[in-house]
Amino acid sequence: MIAYLNGGYMPLETARISPLDRGFLFGDGVYEVIPSYGGVPFLLDAHLDRLGRSLAAIRLADPLPGAAWRQMLGRLLEKNPGDDRSIYVQVTRGTAPRDHAFPASTLATVFAMVSPITPPGSALPETGVAAVTLPDQRWGRCDIKSVALLANVLARQQAVDDGAVEAILLRDGFLTEGAASNVFVVANGVVRTPPLTPAILPGITRALLLDLLRAKGRVCREEPILEAELRAADEIWLTSSTREVLPVTQLDRQPVGHGRPGPMWREARDLYRKTHSGAGMESSDDQ
Repeated sequence: MIAYLNGGYMPLETARISPLDRGFLFGDGVYEVIPSYGGVPFLLDAHLDRLGRSLAAIRLADPLPGAAWRQMLGRLLEKNPGDDRSIYVQVTRGTAPRDHAFPASTLATVFAMVSPITPPGSALPETGVAAVTLPDQRWGRCDIKSVALLANVLARQQAVDDGAVEAILLRDGFLTEGAASNVFVVANGVVRTPPLTPAILPGITRALLLDLLRAKGRVCREEPILEAELRAADEIWLTSSTREVLPVTQLDRQPVGHGRPGPMWREARDLYRKTHSGAGMESSDDQ
């Protein structure tokens, strides 16, 4: 596996950063995960736009402006040929003496690597996945895709310990999102997802799925969702760039709806998958 680090390409196992890197010391950095199908990054414009927003939110200048990101990612994929891949990109404020305040001047650390996308098991359309609910104990700016993910890590591990694939988070009696996903609920044919606020990440898959469903005439609402409404849903979906659209059929060991993936999920999954073909690095119509 060939990785990118600060202008160079090298075997992943030889990539090194300083222990004084602020990403290592403080979690002072942001990241993106970009799916690639057949060697072509999917929804790249949307991912780069979100990376730019995250960088601006932490007051870090974009280290690869203009076409530089596209050139680097294209070359990285060429050096890691294969089918479906995810590209992990991380940018930190760089190396400086340890001090909470920003250093007067430093060079950002830019790292990228690729990993295979594991397709869902063949039983997914029949069984779905299990999730658990947990209190949302994360910080107040979840709209920034920060590398500081300890609360997410602990929530996901609790889900794994409970035999589930994801933790669905609740704050003040309302649904926010998953530990590493956005959440949709379906009731009486209406698709709902929490509105964009600093409490949730503006998911790329979330945005595309809303566009696709609305174009098909489905009623989709971005609005607050009570915990009781989550538990009473006919269908629950998890969305993310690498897991696409997952049906939750068990929540806290209780069946969701009829306990099997529902018809709205099948439609949403099929609509999403049809968009893979024709996605290119030069497209500007990602959202």
